[in-house]
Amino acid sequence: MKKTFYAVFAVLFVIAVGIYYYATFPSINIHEPVFWGALLIIFMVLTIFFAVKSLRGTLKNNRFAFQDVKSFPILAKFFLTLSILVVVFYIGGSIAGSTVFRARAYASLLTVKEYDFSEDIEETNQVTDIALMDTESARKFGKRKIGSLSDVVSQYEVEDDYTQISIQGHPMKVSGLKYASFFKWWNNRGNGIPGYVKVNPVNSEAEYVALKKGMKYVPSGYFNYNLQRHVQLAYPTKIISGYHFEIDDEGNPFYICPTMKPRVGLFGGMDVNGVIICNPVDGVCSYYPVNKIPAWVDCVYEGNLLTKKYDWFGTFSGGFINSIIGQKGCKITTDDFGYKIIGDDVWAYTGVTSVNGDQSNIGFVLMNQRTSEAKYYKVSGAEEHSAMESAQGTVQEKRYEASFPSLINVSGQPTYIMVLKDSAGLVKMYAMVNVEQYNIVATAASQTEVFSKYRKMIAANGEITPDEESWLERTVTVESVQFVETDDGTVVYVKDTEHGVYKQAFQDNEDLIRISRGDVIKVYYEQVTEDDNEIHPLRKFEILATPSPEMNQQQ
Repeated sequence: MKKTFYAVFAVLFVIAVGIYYYATFPSINIHEPVFWGALLIIFMVLTIFFAVKSLRGTLKNNRFAFQDVKSFPILAKFFLTLSILVVVFYIGGSIAGSTVFRARAYASLLTVKEYDFSEDIEETNQVTDIALMDTESARKFGKRKIGSLSDVVSQYEVEDDYTQISIQGHPMKVSGLKYASFFKWWNNRGNGIPGYVKVNPVNSEAEYVALKKGMKYVPSGYFNYNLQRHVQLAYPTKIISGYHFEIDDEGNPFYICPTMKPRVGLFGGMDVNGVIICNPVDGVCSYYPVNKIPAWVDCVYEGNLLTKKYDWFGTFSGGFINSIIGQKGCKITTDDFGYKIIGDDVWAYTGVTSVNGDQSNIGFVLMNQRTSEAKYYKVSGAEEHSAMESAQGTVQEKRYEASFPSLINVSGQPTYIMVLKDSAGLVKMYAMVNVEQYNIVATAASQTEVFSKYRKMIAANGEITPDEESWLERTVTVESVQFVETDDGTVVYVKDTEHGVYKQAFQDNEDLIRISRGDVIKVYYEQVTEDDNEIHPLRKFEILATPSPEMNQQQ
């Protein structure tokens, strides 16, 4: 009878542990605190079970003393000893990874190199590589796009989490769909999620992409089709930190699941050591260490992790005591971040301020989300939220809301650029604010106009002089002049007889209207790359000769 009782308990206990594991799927890893908590609960339950008779006797006497443990059966003592060891290891591991004793180890988790802003950041004439639209606006555009598709909106919704990626050097926000409810998952589980949404954060265009085969392993799935459970059970010993939806260069969907490892002590300084890439269509998962991750993957180090690592670097480089007393050289990131595309990588951008929080920045940092490379630029001036308030203040009667800004180089001047949105999340205006003098604010309905206004304002304030030394000059004969209407205004393209092309915004130089076919002009232009066949930004021109009326008639 006693053996039967123990056998039944063992079966029920194993079933209970199995249900717990399937429901919560914790990582089976000594560096995972939840794992130690689960072990403690298991050992304590077994201790109580095997010591139940002894405990019953002590409870009748309304007392329990340490010496009563001596009366415990051998198995109860064994599991009690294991419970104590779990607590000791957990406390010891936590202390070993404490910032009190390992402050400089935390500071060394991110290598930060200082660069010169005007030399490292190329001058910008038009923003095509910065995600000016924030995630909240992207959500609104994505929902609006799905709402127009009657066959999709009835069964699916757009995931709230958008991932910032780079597609051929241009920013793009992407998000998968999710099942609207359990019953809609049940009805559609055989076909899966039919597509995903792309939102261009530069021109505010949203696109729904239908897939040939649906995604079955998704975060909104249930049971074995739940993405987190599926990936964790495939790699039970990996510590997985969330997931990000991305697409490769061919538009195929994948979920990127970063794996973590402590760099300080048993639990401290959690950092990425690889990623698990899951194909949501067929559920195939593959693990890649950080040095072998495919080039198309953009979000390995999530922005919040990168800012946390910089805060460790900025706060603990001088030791723990200095971070509390004196705080010499201590600095932290501001409370938000934006994105910038450099090459084909996504970089998280955020300002850096002193720990005293004096509403001003002492610099800013760019951090690569694929490699965790960090670049620091010493640029003093307005903190991002102060710049946002300045931009909103210029159009306060419209009650527009500013997006989190990005930093660009305009004529060598550090400049914040952002969009101003209405209550529906639609981009209504662009704003540019000078970092060092945030009373210099330009707003306009298009990028071309706001750049033009801003350049004139900083020139009027004596902030810039034309960098004519870097301009190239050439005497050419005009073959054609074209005035092209764009979303940002009229752009004038001048083509010479040797196939050189020069462009300038008409608003920046209305004298462009004087150029005609056949004119001999001297052009002053910038060469952005070494490719001589590029379209050159035109800075200035002089008309040296014009064709005679007879020649014009012949032409």
